[in-house]
Amino acid sequence: MALDPDAERVLALLATARPPIDPAQLDAAAVRERSRAGRALFAASPAPVAEVRDIGITTPAGPLPLRLYRPAGSTLADRLPALLYLHGGGWVTGDLDSHDAACRQLANAAGCAVAAVDYRRAPEHKFPAALEDAAAALRWLAANAGRAALDPGRLAIGGDSAGGNLAAAACLVLRDEGGPALRLQMLIYPNTDCRQGHDSYTRFATGFGLSRSDMQWYRAQYLRGPEDALDSRASPLLAPSLAGLPPAFVLTAGCDILSDEGEAYAGRLRQEGVPVKLSRFEGQIHGFFTMGRLIPAARTAMQEAAAALRAAFQA
Repeated sequence: MALDPDAERVLALLATARPPIDPAQLDAAAVRERSRAGRALFAASPAPVAEVRDIGITTPAGPLPLRLYRPAGSTLADRLPALLYLHGGGWVTGDLDSHDAACRQLANAAGCAVAAVDYRRAPEHKFPAALEDAAAALRWLAANAGRAALDPGRLAIGGDSAGGNLAAAACLVLRDEGGPALRLQMLIYPNTDCRQGHDSYTRFATGFGLSRSDMQWYRAQYLRGPEDALDSRASPLLAPSLAGLPPAFVLTAGCDILSDEGEAYAGRLRQEGVPVKLSRFEGQIHGFFTMGRLIPAARTAMQEAAAALRAAFQA
């Protein structure tokens, strides 16, 4: 498959600005610093919003930071629908600042509040710590929506890459616990199968940004051991049943090592009666959704995701 010319330029820039280094030779702090520098090159400029507020909530595991965005043009008198957003970064990198521009764009384009979660990261906190934080944040959002001028009946969850993994897994956990109900799960090139055996791992093993060795390293940081890859909370594609999950918007990139498992998950959801919209961006690379500064298709992808949220909140 031919790379999109904009994605090709990004890869060339990455090769110059950040020469390939075996992640196994780096510690988590060094990988985070490299990721932070890369994101600064590509992220769109932060858009103005009505309000950005940092909130500390209490969970069974301890304090958990959230950042709440209210869209431009809204007021505290507006009872807004809300998206709980989980950032990507291989469960190791990423934070509230790394996805600030994306959260602002989603809030404005979808006309909803966005609550970003600073979940615990690996390797300091192994599976299922990040998932527990995601589920706890959603429970808090549902229980405290009124105090935050949000509508508890119009909630969604979403994330990109590892954040998409956490969003999908949280939907399974919450379904099995009996709620809260969600209008949509928004999965942006999600990791859904930690066994890492899909054909796209061979097709895009190297040369397309996120490599097979990268993914192997990230998995080793996140999971406690190989057996965790078979746990549906780490690999949602392996869940015995996907019936009864929220409707889904699944976005994949055509030249992404995770493309096959994301599309396999969309296919299984559809087969088991869950409404799904699958949007495949041919020629795009993993991570393009947050590269709006240099990849115009990211803006189109952002608008599609926002349209799916608006439709779900209006249903």
